[in-house]
Amino acid sequence: MDVYGLLGNPVGHSLSPPMHEAAYEARGMDATYVTFEPDRDALGDAIRGASSLGIAGLNVTIPFKEGAIDHVEPDDLAARIGAVNTIAFPEGGSAGADDRDAVTRPTGHNTDAAGAVRALRERGFADRDDSLDGATAVVVGAGGAGRAIAFGLAEAGATVRVANRTVERATALASEVPDASGHGLDDLPTLLADATVLVNATSVGMESDESIVPSEALHEDLVVMDAVYRPRETRLLRDAAATGATAVDGTWMLLYQGAAAFERWTGRDAPVAAMGRVLRSSFEANTDQER
Repeated sequence: MDVYGLLGNPVGHSLSPPMHEAAYEARGMDATYVTFEPDRDALGDAIRGASSLGIAGLNVTIPFKEGAIDHVEPDDLAARIGAVNTIAFPEGGSAGADDRDAVTRPTGHNTDAAGAVRALRERGFADRDDSLDGATAVVVGAGGAGRAIAFGLAEAGATVRVANRTVERATALASEVPDASGHGLDDLPTLLADATVLVNATSVGMESDESIVPSEALHEDLVVMDAVYRPRETRLLRDAAATGATAVDGTWMLLYQGAAAFERWTGRDAPVAAMGRVLRSSFEANTDQER
């Protein structure tokens, strides 16, 4: 049996296990997906241990995405983003995550970028004549998620404008992303006036019913995606729908980044429909339990 898993702390409420288990079942694979919650200072040991145990692949979540890059051989995109959320181990195991030999080191990838772009393309632009190529996109947030999404959008052909509470962080990120610019949150009304994409890559809206984007800055020509997926319908998405904008909830990004990880590990097409059905049913079950 192949074993895949998730490294994070905490990981108790992750929806990745049922989503990936659904993929293995749909593809008739003898595989399972488990969660690992190492101490926050034991990331290297956890990756080395996974390699020694013959784990086939790992997802990485908070707070380990940035640190994981020091224990793998990152691909070009992950290196530029500065974060890894998917680790693939070479067949037959590796010599250890601290081995300097790139042939034997596990490889690190960032599927958050691909997940965000696919979510926007398939859920935001599916019924529109325009596309991400040539679009003007505003990304709110310059943290790990914001970095991945900004790089993904730029690679898809969009012009990226990064807005952040701390302008210096937005400017620093924009200096690394092709043809991007950095701004403060006060600039959002101006930035959004001619934009066609808006992505919230902050945690605002997760713990409280608020939006980081002024509702009056939204308009019907926007595709609005919130990386926050719990709650599924955030204040930002409700405001977007009220203006006639196309709203894309965060479960789609979660689904598509998981599908990209599955394909990276297995070399097989991900059964996206099956993964999506289980993800959404698991989401609803978890939401009911929290009420």
